[in-house]
Amino acid sequence: MRIRQATPGDREILKELILRFRKEVAQYRAPSTSSFSLVDAQSEVEDYFEKEYPIFVAQDAKGRIVGYLVCRVQDDVVWAEQLYVLPEERRRGIGSSLYEHVEHLAMDLGSQTPYNWIDCTNDPIICFLRKRGYTVLNLLELRKPRSGERLDRKITVGEEEFYY
Repeated sequence: MRIRQATPGDREILKELILRFRKEVAQYRAPSTSSFSLVDAQSEVEDYFEKEYPIFVAQDAKGRIVGYLVCRVQDDVVWAEQLYVLPEERRRGIGSSLYEHVEHLAMDLGSQTPYNWIDCTNDPIICFLRKRGYTVLNLLELRKPRSGERLDRKITVGEEEFYY
């Protein structure tokens, strides 16, 4: 497995992988309601390259890109924006290898750790990060329920209970 920075030549495969990522993440919240398209994924890829977001890709022995990690850098803070590995390639250390690169990037920029903004319904990434030692809840995003939204999961923060 080889981890490297994405190049403009990777746009097409990144577009496909981002589409798969968006559809998978949408399933955690509201199955079969994602309207994210290939055109949307193309726009997202272009935006990442335009803003010069660091993007790491994982290539298998045949040179096929099987995963990626998008970072956003603000001042000396690194945010891990998206981590995706093809389902058939998971549980082989690819996500961990990609994540090591974002951790090194954060340290190189003088930060002790990258930050992660994740949907609280995304159990796979929550488990992945916990195994890597990420245990500090840093920010809490609050909003009012949307019209017709069914919320059946709860979380307790301090003495307050919230739906998600």
